[in-house]
Amino acid sequence: MALRLDYVARETGSNLFRNITITLASVMTVAVSLALVGASLMLRSGVEDATARWQGGIEFIVFLNPEATPDQVDAVRGDLEEDPQVASHTFVDQQAAFEEFKELFGDSPEMVESVTPEILPPSFRVVPTEKDAEVVSALTDQYQTKPGVKEVVSATDTIRLVQNLSEKLTVGMFLVAVFLLGAAGLLILNTIRMAMYARRREIEVMKLVGATNWFIRVPFMVEGLIQGVLGAALAIGAVAVFRPFFDNLLPPPEEFPIFSNFVPDSADMLVIYLLLAFGGCVVGTVGAGVAVTRFLDV
Repeated sequence: MALRLDYVARETGSNLFRNITITLASVMTVAVSLALVGASLMLRSGVEDATARWQGGIEFIVFLNPEATPDQVDAVRGDLEEDPQVASHTFVDQQAAFEEFKELFGDSPEMVESVTPEILPPSFRVVPTEKDAEVVSALTDQYQTKPGVKEVVSATDTIRLVQNLSEKLTVGMFLVAVFLLGAAGLLILNTIRMAMYARRREIEVMKLVGATNWFIRVPFMVEGLIQGVLGAALAIGAVAVFRPFFDNLLPPPEEFPIFSNFVPDSADMLVIYLLLAFGGCVVGTVGAGVAVTRFLDV
């Protein structure tokens, strides 16, 4: 039998509205699970962008003791100049450190008045040749033991903390999403099964008059595909609506610069939307395909 589009559209619509409650449940389950996938992809993309930005300009600061001798300062400067893993360094004396302090705490004049340049530590602002967090960590440990050095600080601990937190949240959200996607697939499978069972007599007659299995299967598979696509569309809409709220939930970039590029840009979001659409199509067609394969002989 030749497959006609009007037949497919009529039968698919009939199947969708015959079990409207289960159809809605399938669509909503697909939507919720794919929305979680989209949120986790947004989180991962944001962390990658933010950490890449920080690692691209990562530096560490060697704070010297305020009472460090000129020989100790020169020794640290010489070590930095000879170190092949150091791309550049800048010395900040006590007066320059005091000017930075006044700028940072300009809103607290009483704090500025209580500080003098003599009690602030001079420092070296160091840019390493390699931006890898492990290399920077090794350099900080190396210069921590130099005579006259008070403390060496870097952003590697912050980056590791954000990365670890992101990985845990992403894995957790993916596990929940996979579980819900499995539930959505089962719901779609059950919806198709019930539709096939309700029309078992018609299917028997169609097979008796020569209808092929694919002639019978196509409307049911299109039904599953539509459920997956509708769920994906709702998930994409939810992620698009959530994106500005996600931006507002983050701390201000002025206070926490690592979050300045955390929200994915339009190009990254387009990739996420396409992945969600593809996921909805896969869930719908796989669930329907399994159903029509297992329950066609009614």
